[in-house]
Amino acid sequence: MSTDDADRPLTRAELRARRAAEEEAAAPSGEPAGSTAPEAPELPASLEPVPAASVTPDDAPVIDPRDLPASPAPAPEPEPAPEVPPVPVPPAPVDVSAGPGPRRSASGAADGAGSDPRLAPPAWEPHPTPEPVKPRRRFPLILGAVLGILVLVVAGFGVITLLQGPRISSVKVDAQAAIDASGTRMIITASQALAKVEPSQVSVSPATPFTVDTSGRNLGVRFTVPLDDDTNYTVTVKDVTGTDKQRRSTLQATFQTPKSSMFLLQRNADGDDTIFHTDLGGKNAVPIVQHEKIDDFRATADHLVVATEKDGVSALLVMDREGKNERTLKLPGPGFLSSLQVSERGNLVGYTFTDKGVSATSGRASVLVTQSLTGDGDPQIVSLAGKQPSVGQWAFVPDSSSALFIDFTGALYVEDRTDAKAKPTALGAAQTIEGITRGTYTAIVSRGPDLIELNLADGSEKPLAASTPDFGVPGTIAPFPGGTLRQVATRDATGLPTGQIVTRVADDGKAVKLFSVTGSDAIMQACPSPSGQYSAIVVAPKLVNNPYDQSLLPLPTTMQTHILDTKSGKELVVLAGFDPSWCAQAPHR
Repeated sequence: MSTDDADRPLTRAELRARRAAEEEAAAPSGEPAGSTAPEAPELPASLEPVPAASVTPDDAPVIDPRDLPASPAPAPEPEPAPEVPPVPVPPAPVDVSAGPGPRRSASGAADGAGSDPRLAPPAWEPHPTPEPVKPRRRFPLILGAVLGILVLVVAGFGVITLLQGPRISSVKVDAQAAIDASGTRMIITASQALAKVEPSQVSVSPATPFTVDTSGRNLGVRFTVPLDDDTNYTVTVKDVTGTDKQRRSTLQATFQTPKSSMFLLQRNADGDDTIFHTDLGGKNAVPIVQHEKIDDFRATADHLVVATEKDGVSALLVMDREGKNERTLKLPGPGFLSSLQVSERGNLVGYTFTDKGVSATSGRASVLVTQSLTGDGDPQIVSLAGKQPSVGQWAFVPDSSSALFIDFTGALYVEDRTDAKAKPTALGAAQTIEGITRGTYTAIVSRGPDLIELNLADGSEKPLAASTPDFGVPGTIAPFPGGTLRQVATRDATGLPTGQIVTRVADDGKAVKLFSVTGSDAIMQACPSPSGQYSAIVVAPKLVNNPYDQSLLPLPTTMQTHILDTKSGKELVVLAGFDPSWCAQAPHR
């Protein structure tokens, strides 16, 4: 392409040179070109818009130096723009609910964002070094304040207690033992030491005999007889004072006794004999002990004592009331025992013992033996004047470790079987021991035709009150707190026996017929429960057709135990078996 071609596009330098030449020619002489009006400063070449065609390498024009002015005027320098102080822009609010913002690059700019200073992170400043924390002394002050308050509260309660008089802190009583035996104590612990409490200040409801003792903060109420089952008892103590005897108060405590239960023996001619434990309904009987032959058994609060037969002689077993932890007690030798009894208070078992092969000239016959239920020590045989007498009848005195017995000569004795130095005390003559009243140490014995009440503590005696109405001479008598059960044979006008009855006779002699049988049925035994609330009457039905078994203690094969309410005479249940644990000993027939 020729540079003379008029149609070619001019370069930027050519245009600038032509414009400068035209201005210089038109200006008057002496006035520099471009003085009429200042020309706006041109943009640097690097920022001036360039037509797309001018930057194409193939179309780049060739510049002829002849077309350029000899000395082109330099372009005026643009004046610098005045400095404007930056206006602080408040940071834009950040919406934290929308989640995290765009990630920032290493330079701090957000991805896809401009250089908006509102998005720039604040300049980092080091955290000031915290000043050391001074130890606080508030905890000892708080602790001291709390302890002071507690001291004041305790002192306040102490003052209130003294102003109000004694109060009950705790009550302890063994309700199960209370229905099984006499002598159970209820211990009431007061809030302060007590002045002596007199029996007149104490009442028990329902009414029952008791004794009272006071020791420090404890008040003991001892029930001298067993209590009724399933009954709520209330003990009230009036006008109780502390040792200062200044302020009086009333103490009252209650407790509930459990329901009664008993053990019964069932003999089985075709299998093992069994001792059952049952409630008075008879529906929850549980077998406790099973053995080939069981002659007799007795129960205490902790033990069962079972007389069995082994190899034709007696054996004596002791176990707990569940039939476990069985052990064998040592006997005086090979032989036979009978009249098995236990002393709850003395933890003793007693029985009469006869040597195997005894004869008129050798061997021991019906000697009285006692020994510990623990099995410690040897069996101890009762001795009179250096001899071991034969004993016709005997009984443990309730609430003691003493034994009352009658020898074959008819002499009556009492002896403490836990005192090695004690000697038998003679109490005169007697034919039978009918029973011993719980809690009073009073025995009912027969002397000839008379029945007497004998005080074993001092030897005093009085006739047993006759019953009203008079049902006849009793064959057996079983005492209970407040009265006796008396078994009497009924007769027709000619004196022939027609049946048997059991009467309930109060201490004042008032009598009521409680139970009766006629025909060939026979009453084998009548025993009250420990409190006398219930009566267990053992009957052998149809005795003529009821053969005796082959035990060392032979009894009719079929035996039934009738449970009655002693007060009303209502029959509660009839249980198969005999020898109820309420009885002091087994039937004698």
